[in-house]
Amino acid sequence: MKIRDLIDEKKKTKSIGNSVEKLIPGILLGIAVISILTTVGILLTLITETVLFFQEVPIISFFTGTELKPLGEHAVFGVLPLLTGTLISTLIAMLVAIPIGLMTAIYLSEYASEKARKILKPILEILAGIPTIVYGFFAFTFVTPLLRSFIPGLEPTNILSPGIVMGIMIIPMVASLSEDAMSSVPNAMREGALALGSTKLEVTWKVVLPAAISGIIASFVLGISRAIGETMIVTIASGSSKNFTFDVTQSMQTMTAYIVEVTGGEAAAGTTLYHSLYAVAFTLFVFTLIMNMIAQYISRKYREEY
Repeated sequence: MKIRDLIDEKKKTKSIGNSVEKLIPGILLGIAVISILTTVGILLTLITETVLFFQEVPIISFFTGTELKPLGEHAVFGVLPLLTGTLISTLIAMLVAIPIGLMTAIYLSEYASEKARKILKPILEILAGIPTIVYGFFAFTFVTPLLRSFIPGLEPTNILSPGIVMGIMIIPMVASLSEDAMSSVPNAMREGALALGSTKLEVTWKVVLPAAISGIIASFVLGISRAIGETMIVTIASGSSKNFTFDVTQSMQTMTAYIVEVTGGEAAAGTTLYHSLYAVAFTLFVFTLIMNMIAQYISRKYREEY
């Protein structure tokens, strides 16, 4: 092959490569725009239907009402029973997930050998792969009967059982993210503390945890966000009673369970009941958004640069 032919072939190949390089930014931009448009579409749908709901139901009575009776001739729409159920189930879940998840992360990061870590961490993360509907039936058929043997007044459907099971489900998230944050702390900091005479426990609590606090707290907040948005566990195990109470032994309903109930029922489009679905969904969206913003703020504010 002549040198001229080689040069022409090289130019042709380079021209094709340049064309592909020019196309890639456009393709990536298109994908990003699709994500943004999807988010905007969801927001517009929620806001539009929520506004229609508040044209029929006063916004103050919705957020301060303690009764939720969406069916019947004289329907009452107060979101406090749903908010209470959501927050109580989330609190129970985090009381389970935070201590167990954090202690697990500390063990994996600071005490476990490399071999033990490679075995235990994948096993722990299997919990994250279990479908939530399985957790729901586990809470209803195993955890609730077990708790009723210790708490005689516990109702067949209650908020305590799904809260505990949600905590078990969130443990891998808290443990994995916290362990990643602690593992990113430079070993030089550990070695310096040990050289000064600190024990392994003192190094963990006074050096590693403060250095990784941004990632740890972010894992807690993301866990809370995950618990607030959980659907199937509470739908199956907490029941559909719209009680405004702080008694964890009683049946309660969360915002996500209410959405499932309305969408699975016979709510005709355009009715107040139908629009209440979007009002509750928008409230849930705002709660989740706030949790994610708090996590990002904490991560930025307390992030350590090494």
